[in-house]
Amino acid sequence: MVRRPLIIDCDPGVDDAIALLLALASPDEFDLLGITTVAGNVPLHLTQYNARRIGQLAQRWEVPIYAGCPRPILRAPVTAEHVHGQTGLDGATLPEPTQPLLPQHAVDFLIHQCKVAPAPITLATLGPLTNLAVALVQAPEIAQTIDHVVTMGGALGRGNVTPSAEFNLYADPHAARIVVEAGLNLTLIPLDVTHQVITTPERLAALESLGTPVGQAAAGLLRYYGQREGEGNGVAGAPLHDPCVIAYLLNPDLFSGRPMHLAIETDSPLCLGRTVANPHPTESTPANATILEAVHGDGVYRLLTERLARL
Repeated sequence: MVRRPLIIDCDPGVDDAIALLLALASPDEFDLLGITTVAGNVPLHLTQYNARRIGQLAQRWEVPIYAGCPRPILRAPVTAEHVHGQTGLDGATLPEPTQPLLPQHAVDFLIHQCKVAPAPITLATLGPLTNLAVALVQAPEIAQTIDHVVTMGGALGRGNVTPSAEFNLYADPHAARIVVEAGLNLTLIPLDVTHQVITTPERLAALESLGTPVGQAAAGLLRYYGQREGEGNGVAGAPLHDPCVIAYLLNPDLFSGRPMHLAIETDSPLCLGRTVANPHPTESTPANATILEAVHGDGVYRLLTERLARL
């Protein structure tokens, strides 16, 4: 099997942490070149620290971790401690990282890797798109060397931070617009999909029954997260937002979607960060993204539980 060169850009955050564990548990599929962090669910000093804590938990110390942009391109910072807790990873006791944060800026790392990697890179973006947008502004030629960008973000229906917008794209809508308009091979996984993958009590018990530090930590994080994210959205547990990106890269047959024309609202205060998706592209508004619409929730959770058992 040829391993996919992968960079994960994230803002851990509970669901980012579960996504990182799923990727770190899949070394046969992913050549994980690095993890880059951005301000989002919590400020940058916590997102980089949390990524290193997850690497320590998974005992994958060889994966380099870089800190990136500390704020959105234009708008004021938005965070989500009310969902993820003050540390971003409340609900579990995690090890202190021994792996140092590398000094190179995440944007510089992204640009360099896109230019020197022997094979085109896949980017899994799990938070605000600030790092990737700034990289595309500094070095627009890297758009031609990126194989695929898979993004968790947006909503075809109701948002989760405003009625119009999902958190990742609302947190930096101008960055999202730059990425969407860059001519990338882009797949978007919106809330409409991730809300189909719910951490039910039975699925949570399966993680706990692994009897490992990783299983216990994942269950603790998701239990805490579900009390806030689940209740806030009227569902029986935490939706698995960001892990859907990694699950899609591991098994795209679990998902279905179609090409659409995607645009990001950046001008309206009322609809800031709204994803406007047209399932009927035209010559003037051609398809520029594959937008997923459905997922096999049981299949995603089976994949997650099976992979985390390896750590």
